Amino acid sequence: MNNLKTEQEQFWVGKFGDEYTERNQGYLASATNTALFAKIMARTRQIQSKIEFGANRGLNLQAIKQLLPQVKLTAVEINEVAVKELQANFGDTIEIYHQSILDFRPKIKYDFVLIKGVLIHINPDYLGKVYDLLYSSSSRYICVAEYYNPKPVEVTYRGHEGKLFKRDFAGEIMDKFSNLKLIDYGFVYHRDYHFPQDDMTWFLLEKTEENESVN
Repeated sequence: MNNLKTEQEQFWVGKFGDEYTERNQGYLASATNTALFAKIMARTRQIQSKIEFGANRGLNLQAIKQLLPQVKLTAVEINEVAVKELQANFGDTIEIYHQSILDFRPKIKYDFVLIKGVLIHINPDYLGKVYDLLYSSSSRYICVAEYYNPKPVEVTYRGHEGKLFKRDFAGEIMDKFSNLKLIDYGFVYHRDYHFPQDDMTWFLLEKTEENESVN
């Protein structure tokens, strides 16, 4: 993949991204995601289309498809191994864009925009661009599910520096776009007895008016 802008993109295009795709699979991952999205989707209405940024092999999409069989799915994914898994798992029932989030330009708006475990790996200098993308891609809902920290902080990630950043992503998005309303939020603990996630905090946001204002 040419013209990648950041070292983080290079990281996920390569071997580490391939290995991540291989690690993240199995029945437990499917069950935990189904439990999570059942809770989130219960707070939404009339979802017919959904896009996920950084979909990887499609575990989140599979859970949502199980809950909402009628939904039209779209995925944006940078890693080639993950894209092949998406194609194998979904066939022609999904539209896939094999490219970096930083290069994606939405042609339409989607009822539900999801980003999960991806903003933490974006170069902080480009977060504003990604926030704009999430907002412009959505006709109604944005779901952000990431590691949370009240202030920006960098964390060593599997021995690598400059690859994982925690902050209040949802708060920054709401500060940037004044017509986004917080509908619900929650935390999933890695020691949950039945449906653990990796200490992740999720936020469901909704556009509340026609006039789109950017701060």
